[in-house]
Amino acid sequence: MTNPGYTLFETPIGRCAVAWSAVGIVAVQLPERHEAATVERLRRRIPRLERSEPPTAVRQAIAAIQRLLDGAGTELSAIVLDERGLSPFQRRVYRAARAIPAGRTVTYGALAAQLGQAGAARAIGRAMGSNPFPIIVPCHRVLAAGGKAGGFSAHGGVATKFALLQAEGAALQDLSAGA
Repeated sequence: MTNPGYTLFETPIGRCAVAWSAVGIVAVQLPERHEAATVERLRRRIPRLERSEPPTAVRQAIAAIQRLLDGAGTELSAIVLDERGLSPFQRRVYRAARAIPAGRTVTYGALAAQLGQAGAARAIGRAMGSNPFPIIVPCHRVLAAGGKAGGFSAHGGVATKFALLQAEGAALQDLSAGA
């Protein structure tokens, strides 16, 4: 297969899609209103996709995502990502986000400070908004100042962000003011 492959899979939040290359996971697509919309959104990011059977590493990644969303608190940091096409800044931000444990949250500002770039909260937000690997790179765990929800670019917006956090067992009472 020369083009990236993709498949759809069931989760507690709906039918997701994953795309991969020979290097690793290229993208994860959260559920849209219906399956065709999910695939279309994935194709906007990666135009030349071939639906196919996922290789072992991708099947293992899918199973880990499903366990995480079933509330198992599964760690996803071992999943290999194909980061080609990402800027060095995005790579740093995504690696830092992957270190946030399931059920925990940090603010954009705190993540910027952790990267030694205090004042870069908006740049962190932009990187999270263009994250091609949601769930694996847990952009839903990054919140606005004061613990407010901030935005979320997936279908369903902040409601989807809350659903992901709830699936992980995050304390949502602190987030309700930010919706």
